[in-house]
Amino acid sequence: MNIKKRVVIAMSGGVDSSVSAALLKEQGYDVIGVSLQLYDPIPKEPGCRMKTCCSLDDVLDAGRGAKKLGIPFEVIDMRAEFREQVIEYFIAEYAAGRTPNPCIRCNDLIKFDLLLKKAQEMGAELLATGHYARTSEDEQGNKFLLTGLDPAKDQSYFLFTLTQEQLQHIVFPVGTLEKPDVRKLASAYALPVAHKQESQEICFIPDNNYVKFLESHGIAQKPGDIVTEDGTVVGRHSGVHRYTVGQRKGLGIAWKQPLHVLSIDTEMNRVVVGERRELAVSSLTAACATWSAAPRASEFRAACRIRYRHQPAPCRVVVLTDSRFEVYFDTPQTSVTPGQAAVLYDGERVLGGGWIE
Repeated sequence: MNIKKRVVIAMSGGVDSSVSAALLKEQGYDVIGVSLQLYDPIPKEPGCRMKTCCSLDDVLDAGRGAKKLGIPFEVIDMRAEFREQVIEYFIAEYAAGRTPNPCIRCNDLIKFDLLLKKAQEMGAELLATGHYARTSEDEQGNKFLLTGLDPAKDQSYFLFTLTQEQLQHIVFPVGTLEKPDVRKLASAYALPVAHKQESQEICFIPDNNYVKFLESHGIAQKPGDIVTEDGTVVGRHSGVHRYTVGQRKGLGIAWKQPLHVLSIDTEMNRVVVGERRELAVSSLTAACATWSAAPRASEFRAACRIRYRHQPAPCRVVVLTDSRFEVYFDTPQTSVTPGQAAVLYDGERVLGGGWIE
């Protein structure tokens, strides 16, 4: 008797996860669609552009897609876990002068931890998502995370926290496709979301107005000085949470050269600014590292991506401990931002990564 392998597909209500579900069904899997309720519905204010993911409308779209495909569909309430692990982290990081990446945090602690465990409780051997990434397997059965085939859509940066154990149970059905081909498949499958716009913003923040969100969630406006690196006061700010490293717009300073945020000093409540050339740094230190496989040497060559869309930069990596490493770039990089991820690559393979200190 041929027993179909069961897979849970995380359906966000977008085209990528919907096509992933269709492909899995076509390949003969026993497919169960799941959407996560991560936060309470956000009221739509006049003029507010809602292009987020995981909203109530998205959950409804996911359900319509599952019905079209004839697969079971379930909505799982993870609002409490998402608030504790993602939203509160987001607020705390900005309060500490760091720039968080809530998407990586959500993947790490919600989708590929809690949801993976839930999928296994549902009898599934695999968890699938619509991410543009791939996996490979060596002769010993070890799995590795690879970049998506479509470089314009590659999402491996957001997935660096995946462990060897997790990779054994995860599949990315659209990772071997390019976006235009995914759109064509969505039309061919007659999926309701075939022409739906992509989500582009932080899911729990309407219109991407993170300052308004932070200030409505307990971060007070605390005025302070904007200074150059030598301590010269060149302006005033109304709260360090309103700034991020590399920022140029919104400083409100008339200067002979355009100024950028170089660093944020929460202890002194200061924003440090300077010219663009001063943003370039030759090294960084990252903590809370995750490795898809333990590094074979304490020092090795790699390429480091310091933000999404950043071209991985050739570098030398020095492993300090199991959880910390240093990166020395061949060419100085701009806007190395505390709180963002430093992800290491060997060609198309993700070696691991950590959080920039």
